[in-house]
Amino acid sequence: MKTSKIFAVAALSFAALTGAAHAEQYQGVLDFQGQLSRAEVQAQAVAAAHAPNQNINSSSVALSAPANPRTRAAVQAEAVAAAHDSTQNLNRSSFADSQIPATLQNNPAATSQAAL
Repeated sequence: MKTSKIFAVAALSFAALTGAAHAEQYQGVLDFQGQLSRAEVQAQAVAAAHAPNQNINSSSVALSAPANPRTRAAVQAEAVAAAHDSTQNLNRSSFADSQIPATLQNNPAATSQAAL
């Protein structure tokens, strides 16, 4: 045998002797400490089994109308204003004191195109 194999076998046997590779100890069957009796658990199971719509995903449930519905024109106006906002792609935390400089604020002169 080569000396490298001898050293490898010696290292593995030393690791086995020192306890580097050991199995977990069997703790036996653990006692369950539940707070509900079998009858209470069975009553909860029966109630859950008789619940309406128990097999429907929450994404499949239709939601009710919002409390304050907005008009289509108001939503469109808000979208147009957001699209024309010159600071929509700026991250406040990228600037000093987390403030967007006034030169980058909604300035119509800075955002208008040059005349041809």
